[in-house]
Amino acid sequence: MTDVNGVTPHVDLAEGTPAGATRIMAPDAPPDGQRFDPSDTRQATRSTVTGPPRGILRLGHVDVTVTDIDLATAYYTGVMGMEVTARTEDSVYLKCWDEEDHHSLRLRYAPRVGMDLMSFKVHHEDDLADLEKKVSRFGFPVERLSKGETLGQGESIRFSTPSGHVMELVADVEKVGTSRRREPMAPEPSDLGRMVRDQIAPPRMDHMLITAEEVGDSTQFFMDVLGFRITEQLLDGNGHQLGTWLERSHSPHDLAIVHGTNGGLHHFAYWLDEWDDVRDAADILAYNGIQLDVGPTRHGITRGSTIYFFDPLGTRNEVFTGGYRPDPDFPTLTWTEDNIGRAVFYYEGELNDRFMRVHT
Repeated sequence: MTDVNGVTPHVDLAEGTPAGATRIMAPDAPPDGQRFDPSDTRQATRSTVTGPPRGILRLGHVDVTVTDIDLATAYYTGVMGMEVTARTEDSVYLKCWDEEDHHSLRLRYAPRVGMDLMSFKVHHEDDLADLEKKVSRFGFPVERLSKGETLGQGESIRFSTPSGHVMELVADVEKVGTSRRREPMAPEPSDLGRMVRDQIAPPRMDHMLITAEEVGDSTQFFMDVLGFRITEQLLDGNGHQLGTWLERSHSPHDLAIVHGTNGGLHHFAYWLDEWDDVRDAADILAYNGIQLDVGPTRHGITRGSTIYFFDPLGTRNEVFTGGYRPDPDFPTLTWTEDNIGRAVFYYEGELNDRFMRVHT
């Protein structure tokens, strides 16, 4: 096992890691995932949450296919500012700078652009057995994967959702540490005195949006079987769900489902800390010639500020900030189809055809 930086040898890849896998640390990363801040005494080794099982914790990682893995890697590192944590013969694993887990995005080479799976973390290893029973009772077969069978991960379960998406649940994910100080970033000030940066550098992945032919059936599965809670919904004139926004982490949404082809990915989204970061992201995207889809703008649903854009291979990305923090008694907010424009894009009040129809 060779460390690319040559700083220190790494021998701590998960047991069972596929042959040929290597860990690649960011150029300025501390050896062996150590933290920069010596006063930070938290332990980076624990992956699961202590206490009894509590179900799904949050979005873990998104696995997508790309037709040019070098181009995709250059974009996700050079423009988005993600860090490569490992490579295999056909895949590159990346994470955002403030994420501890092994990766939040996997790029896998394939003849077409698409989605492999969505992975959510659960609180406790015992959650896997509990959710395995619930999915099996629903009538869907569940595959159990051993520790190390997936790079950087412990034991996990996989199954298909009613919309045909492959979903993975995992409790134990290798902690690789953060490669930047956990304090406000301090790039060089511009001549105008405002801080500037040349990469978007989001601190973490936030949520994803998938497409389903039967939004209502899929939403019911995520609520009844997997314990998601619905925060907002968009209904057509007959009361059928055209879109639903679901959470597990007390954010406006960890997962959203909108009407479309089964198995489709509309986008995955990165969190930014404030509106100024969204504005800076727009400048960086424009400078790098990245095709914008919508924004900068604000959603009616979730109240978040946003930009949608496409990576060079055609997968839609989003940067997102704001919104609200739904408590357990937060009521479901309902929007109707006659107000769909303001629901999705509050300022413009209308949708574009590309946003509605293009997905991977």
